[in-house]
Amino acid sequence: MIKLCSACGTSYETAGHSPEQCNICDDERQYVPLVGQKWTDFYTLMATHANKWQQHDAGLFSIKTVPAFAINQRAFLLRTDEGNILWDCIANLDDATRALVDALGGIKAIAISHPHYYTTMQDWAEAFNAPLYLHASDSEWIMRESPHIKLWKGDSLRLFSDVTLMRLGGHFAGGSVLHWAQGEGTLLAGDIVQVTPGADAVSFMWSYPNMLPLSAHTVGEIACRLSKVKFSRLFGAFEGQNIQVDADTIVQYCSEKYISCLKRA
Repeated sequence: MIKLCSACGTSYETAGHSPEQCNICDDERQYVPLVGQKWTDFYTLMATHANKWQQHDAGLFSIKTVPAFAINQRAFLLRTDEGNILWDCIANLDDATRALVDALGGIKAIAISHPHYYTTMQDWAEAFNAPLYLHASDSEWIMRESPHIKLWKGDSLRLFSDVTLMRLGGHFAGGSVLHWAQGEGTLLAGDIVQVTPGADAVSFMWSYPNMLPLSAHTVGEIACRLSKVKFSRLFGAFEGQNIQVDADTIVQYCSEKYISCLKRA
């Protein structure tokens, strides 16, 4: 039986009873709610929630669950000439979502930025018979095994001719972003690079809910790696967090500002 953590959406295989704790929420980069650890299951989630789709252009859709569930991130379906990629994951995989994904050509590969968005990744991979790419540095946070999981190492992995995963670290050791080189370039960043509420700046944190920053050195390393690729657009983890123009320039400016603030202290 599969149980889902109501606070982060991570799925656990159980013997019929709820786990005593969620390893993801017990880590300082997440949190256990004041009301305590709560659990749900697939059928309850599907009965009370649905998935909302948004088309950003012909090649990019975002998917989020409504009403809000767990961390409330969105996933992306990236359509390329070489096949579709699911970037990041949400817990709710309902019948409507399966039908829409199938109608759009299925999923050829799944890649996830970091463990907070692993959720029910194993079930998406099984449903669409897709390899599931996770950075090996974060393998300790995999709570359910799957034959579809492919652990990758190093700082980059080319999935398709114009799609590359980049390990930036920071929030998690294996924290990664997806770079799509088509046109002026697009970066799907999860919250490894966090878009701020005004959608005109970014920031970086080790723990967002507990407001623990990254070091100047780490942010400098992230900015250095991103300076080597071109991307006019950046899509963050949450709805509305879309930088549509000059995103690569904005990332470099904001990283310098972040480092300056740390040094000022």
